[in-house]
Amino acid sequence: MNIQFNDLENVAFKKIFGQASQEITSLSFHSKQVKPGGLFFSIVGGEHDGHQYIDEAISRGASAVVGTSREKLESLSKHYPEHTFLLADNVRETMAQFAKMFYGCSDEKLKTVGVTGTNGKTTVAAYVRSLLTLLGLPAGSIGTTGIWASNHKLSYKKSTPTTPESTDLHQIFHDLLELGDKAAVMEVSSIATDQKRVHGMEFDTAILTNFSEEHLEYHKTMEHYKKCKLALFEQSKTAVINIDDMEMGAELAETFPGGKITYSLVPGSGADLCAEDISFSDVGSSFTLIYKGQRHHASVPVFGTYNIANALSAVGTALLFGYKITDILQVLPMLESPEGRFQVITGPDNKKIILDYAHTPVALTRLVEEVKKMKYNRLIVMIAGIGIRDFNKMPKMAAAIEGHADEVIVTVDHPGHHDPQIIIDQVMKGFTEPKSPNIKAALTRKEGVMASLAAGEPDDIILLTSGCINGAQIVKGMEIPHSDEEIIQSHYDSYSEVRHELEA
Repeated sequence: MNIQFNDLENVAFKKIFGQASQEITSLSFHSKQVKPGGLFFSIVGGEHDGHQYIDEAISRGASAVVGTSREKLESLSKHYPEHTFLLADNVRETMAQFAKMFYGCSDEKLKTVGVTGTNGKTTVAAYVRSLLTLLGLPAGSIGTTGIWASNHKLSYKKSTPTTPESTDLHQIFHDLLELGDKAAVMEVSSIATDQKRVHGMEFDTAILTNFSEEHLEYHKTMEHYKKCKLALFEQSKTAVINIDDMEMGAELAETFPGGKITYSLVPGSGADLCAEDISFSDVGSSFTLIYKGQRHHASVPVFGTYNIANALSAVGTALLFGYKITDILQVLPMLESPEGRFQVITGPDNKKIILDYAHTPVALTRLVEEVKKMKYNRLIVMIAGIGIRDFNKMPKMAAAIEGHADEVIVTVDHPGHHDPQIIIDQVMKGFTEPKSPNIKAALTRKEGVMASLAAGEPDDIILLTSGCINGAQIVKGMEIPHSDEEIIQSHYDSYSEVRHELEA
């Protein structure tokens, strides 16, 4: 794409050093990923200053650079007179604007849904994607479990665990359009709004699931965390809001200026959508759905009361998109759940292994409450300290599970650059009796999964929690492939072989 930088209308920068036009072939914020003809964005982060990598980016073929250091850019322009150097106030904002333009404003050609909240974003995004597709509006999704088109998972190397950087994000929108999808649902984290990854977008609908303490290693204060969550709704036409959330939902329902649908699990709450008389079976849940004073029978193949609330948010989105409640109820029994969210695997001897990557104290508490509604002999729960998250949260995970499981396995997720033992020790601080014989530790997630499975007896439930990002464990900057499902399969294959030999 030939870009005349002086003629750009929707991309903000203060000054051009060097050439006024370039043939731009790609966008990158990582110097090692720059291609010939690329535009490099020198982002200043917490650990790295992208201006230090401009020479490397140019050596790899970058023809233009965006930065915030006037002195650096002006100096470089004298060394590289055939290149373009753009001075910006905020590189991330400029990057988002460039990405939107470069990929043809693809987000504006899709129906877009942004999902935010401390817990439930991944599940809600999956439910909305599935429901809209079932209703005839093929939708893709972007989030923790990967990038999905309406009918299959796409192969992407994500730049972040939840919300991709803007350069990747707008490429995904473009690719979804090329595949024939008409809508895109995405998890929008608080960090993503703060880092301007969705800057310049206007969402058709924004969804709030709930709000509780999280990401304080980044935000430092709950006030800043809340502000970043609310930022999504400032760039959305309509909203779907959980008014059972008293920390943020009830207030947002009063102040949001656009069209909105509220939802609740509390009878008499006054919500637009309400679920009552919830019952569970081996295949899912049934409930009475109240909408506009009318009562409807609803069935959905999901487990857990909180997932009924998540399903209501998807219903609310479909209603805002103009679909009739009768049509929604007809396809609701075919709703698809995301990977690793209350995923039930049946093992030998009537054991049930449940994968649910709950990684906050609130999510863990809710999950265990729902699991205990099932029939089982003993409950074995694996929890984890996440090395790339807030260390202050780790003891709270222990406090949330203590006294609520027969066996607890404490392990480590994504240790990053930390010693796994330090993470284990931090989690253990939350137990009143950390040396209790029913509490055991494992220094890697693989060891934790194997220890949990080994502890299982007939009719037990083995609950594996916390987050496995992008099918890998992040260790000292490296992504080490990891799959709970593969470990489970391997464990029980070996179990079957041993048992067969013993019976022979």
